[in-house]
Amino acid sequence: MVIYLPIAFIKDWIYRFLKRRSQCLNNDTSPGIGSPLKYIGGQQIFEIEIQGSLNRKDSDLDLSEHQEGKPLVAKQGDDARIIRPEKEITTKEIATYGFYLAPLWFITEYLSNAALARTSVASTTVLSSTSGLFTLFIGAYLGEDSLNIPKVVAVFVSMAGVAMTTLGKTWATDESELNISSSGERSLVGDLFGLLSAVSYGFFTVLLKKFSGEEGERVDVQRLFGYIGLFTLVALWWLVWPLTALGIEPKFTIPHSAKMDEVVIANGLVGSVLSDYFWALSVVWTTPVVATLGMSLTIPLAMVADMMIHGRHYSAIYVLGSVQVFAGFVIANLSDWFSKILGL
Repeated sequence: MVIYLPIAFIKDWIYRFLKRRSQCLNNDTSPGIGSPLKYIGGQQIFEIEIQGSLNRKDSDLDLSEHQEGKPLVAKQGDDARIIRPEKEITTKEIATYGFYLAPLWFITEYLSNAALARTSVASTTVLSSTSGLFTLFIGAYLGEDSLNIPKVVAVFVSMAGVAMTTLGKTWATDESELNISSSGERSLVGDLFGLLSAVSYGFFTVLLKKFSGEEGERVDVQRLFGYIGLFTLVALWWLVWPLTALGIEPKFTIPHSAKMDEVVIANGLVGSVLSDYFWALSVVWTTPVVATLGMSLTIPLAMVADMMIHGRHYSAIYVLGSVQVFAGFVIANLSDWFSKILGL
């Protein structure tokens, strides 16, 4: 994600350059000092000021009649919050936010991959789907989201759908039998890692929304992600050595195959850089719960693509689970509307 840092600075430089250029063009095309247009405009302004001074006397006379008993200072409330401008976030503050979020991001990614290495894929998938529940409650606790019955129903419907897809069977038209390796049993440590990954994901998502603002107006998401990647690269890479010495992680080796290098680079750019950035935009522009449940849409979308491209067949329970995942996402988006209609 550190690649976003130079991209953000280049984008800001281009924006400032185009802004300065447009200002110079406007100054060149504006009327001069001796221009009749400017003289007429100045005369009109002078006449407006004279008329305003005359009207101000009448308004002073009527002030006691119309405004008597009304406070001169506006009360604090919704109007005050609307009028008050949002404080502009500096680069130092964005870097501070990135410093706070980098450990959470590293822990989430590490625990998720560690769970995949120590337990079954089905167990990891189900445990990862619980991140929607943690995101909902953490967001409600920190005041970044509202807790209502439709949102809770949406989360549980999505979780049930994910669980059903892990129980469903798939087979392809050109495969007589799927060779599924089941030599390893579920590990309690792997399940624990998967659950902790869901919790840390919930914290990261809610804090990202809190730092970015209601509509992402407080920070530049590209620059924030760039600082998260920078702090992760600089301050957390060395953890590979103690983890390897303790036997927790295998010995690190660089791939010697050119094809493997291409796969790693492509997966890093598409699976991490682009997908994580689009996910962050969904968190900023919607709500953490909607963005979290939206990630589970990869299940029904992958099912449809697999059926059309590879001719793979899915069992009824898998299809029903995919429909539930999609239904949970829709319910989460329309939760406020459901609450208003049902009076919840």
